[in-house]
Amino acid sequence: MLPVNRTELTPLLLIERAARVYACRIGVVYGQRRLTYGELGTRVRRLATALQRAGIRRGDRVAFLAPNVPALLEAHFGVALAGATLVAINTRLNAEEINYILEHSGARLLFVDAELALPLTPKSLPRTVEQVITIDDREFAANQRRVFDGPEYEAFIDVAPDAALAFRVPHEDDVYSINYTSGTTGRPKGVMYTHRSAYLNALSEIIAHRLDPSSVYLWTLPMFHCNGWCFPWAVTGAGGTHLLLRRIDPPAVWQLIRREGVTHFNGAPTVLIMLINDPAAPAEPLRRPLRIATGGAPPSPTLLAQWERVGAEITHLYGLTETYGPHTYCDWQPEWNALNADERAQRRARQGVASLVACEVRVVDEQMHDVLADGATMGEVVMRGNNVMQGYFAQPDATAEAFRGEWFHSGDVAVMHPDGYIELRDRKKDIIISGGENISTIEIEQAIARHPDVLEVAVIAVPDDKWGEVPKAFVTPKDGHHPTEMDIIAHCRAQLAHFKCPKSVEIGPLPKTSTGKVQKFVLRERAWAGHDKRIH
Repeated sequence: MLPVNRTELTPLLLIERAARVYACRIGVVYGQRRLTYGELGTRVRRLATALQRAGIRRGDRVAFLAPNVPALLEAHFGVALAGATLVAINTRLNAEEINYILEHSGARLLFVDAELALPLTPKSLPRTVEQVITIDDREFAANQRRVFDGPEYEAFIDVAPDAALAFRVPHEDDVYSINYTSGTTGRPKGVMYTHRSAYLNALSEIIAHRLDPSSVYLWTLPMFHCNGWCFPWAVTGAGGTHLLLRRIDPPAVWQLIRREGVTHFNGAPTVLIMLINDPAAPAEPLRRPLRIATGGAPPSPTLLAQWERVGAEITHLYGLTETYGPHTYCDWQPEWNALNADERAQRRARQGVASLVACEVRVVDEQMHDVLADGATMGEVVMRGNNVMQGYFAQPDATAEAFRGEWFHSGDVAVMHPDGYIELRDRKKDIIISGGENISTIEIEQAIARHPDVLEVAVIAVPDDKWGEVPKAFVTPKDGHHPTEMDIIAHCRAQLAHFKCPKSVEIGPLPKTSTGKVQKFVLRERAWAGHDKRIH
C-alpha cells in the first residue's frame, strides 16, 4: 500500500485524466477519422485487454512497426496498461535490422503496418515472436497485400474492455518502453525508458512548448523516434489534439496546417527546409502562431527568417535516444527579441540549457573538469537527471561505459557560453546525421569492404541541401579491379537500409598517416570546404 502522499508516476495517468476531463474533446484526427479522448481511452483499454487475453504479462515486450497511425498512438498507452513494454521500431530499417531488434528485445507480439510488412516473411521472424497482428490503413494505404495470416488490428482489439484495468503501476521505475539506437557503433542498443521519467518528460514538453487544450500538434516527427520525443504523452496530458500524418508530403502538410489550425510540430532541419521551400508554403503569416521544435544541425539564419515570415517560432533542442529525446532546449529570453536577425539566429542556434526536469548538463574535459564557460573551449557534453535512460537492455557493460563517472557521456563536443547555454561544435567523431537519423560509418564501411573488388574504404558525412548531410564513400580498389560508383551503391543497397547507403562514391587512394591510419579529417576538410561545419 502506497502512502497517502505518493502516487507512482506514469504516462498512464495522463490518458486516464484526458479520457475523463476531456472526454468529449477531439483528441485524434487522422484523415476523415475523429476520436474524442473518451473514445481514445476506450480503445486503449480494449488494446490492453486484448494483449492480456493473448497471454501478455508484466514485463513482456510488444513490438510495433508502423508509421504515425492511430494504432501506434494507442500502443503508447495500451501496451503499458497491459503491464508490458513497448518496442517501437524504426520504419526505415531493413528486414535484417528489424529481426535483430525483435530477437534482442524478445518481443512476443509484433504489430506491423501492412505496407511495412512486405519485406518481412513469416519464416524470417525470430522464434520469440509468437503472433503477428497486421495494421490495415484502409484510408491511406488501401489494397495492401497481406504477408501474415494473423488477425488485423481492429479485429484484435474488438473485445469488451476490462473495467478492472487500473491506470496505475506498482513501481514507477519499471520499464515503459525500449527504443533502439541507430547502431552508430555496431549493433543498435535498446534504451530503456521508465514510467517515472516518461511522465516527467511529458510534463517538461508541456511547459517548454506551451501545450494546452487548444493545441493542435501535427505529427511530422516519427513516433518511433524516442517515442516521439515524449509528445504522445505530452499532447495527451495537455488535452491537445493529435493530428496524425502517415508520411510527410509538403502540400498536404500545408493544407492540414491551414485547415486544422496547427499550432505545434517538431522535425529535423531537413523537414523545415523541405516545407518552407515548397510552392504550397504561405506567403503571408498563418492565422494561428506556429511553434516548432527542431534538433540536429542548427537552423540557419536564412531558414529562421523564412519561418518567421509565416509567423513561426523555432526552438532548438538537443538530446539523444538515451535522454528521451530533448535534454536541453534553447530557453528563449524575452530581451533577445530586440536583437537583429543575425543575433537572434545565433541565439536560436544554441542547444541551450537543461530542461526543468532534466536539471543537469555539463561540458567537461577528459578529467571530468568543467571547461571554461567562454564559448570557445570545447569538451564533451555529459548529462545527469530525470530523463537519462535506465540503461541499455541486456547490455550491462555498455551501460557501465555510458555511465562512467556517474554521468551519462554523450560523446558530443560542445562549448559552454558565459550565460550557461551550451552549443555543439561537432557530433560524435564519425556519426552521420542525415534527416535527423544517425548512421554509422563503421556499418557502411563493413558492408562496402565485403565487395570483392574493394581493398580499402572510408566513409564520411558530406553536405546535402535536402538531408543536411549524407554518407559518401571513398574506395580504393584491389589491383586490376575497377568497381564503379553504381556497383558500390548497389552492393550497399542489397545489405543496408537505403537511407544508410552512400549517395556518392569516389574511387582512388586514401590519405594516410605515416603509420597507415586513414586521415578522415583530410576527406572532411575537402568535402566541407565552403560549408558551415567546423572540422576538428
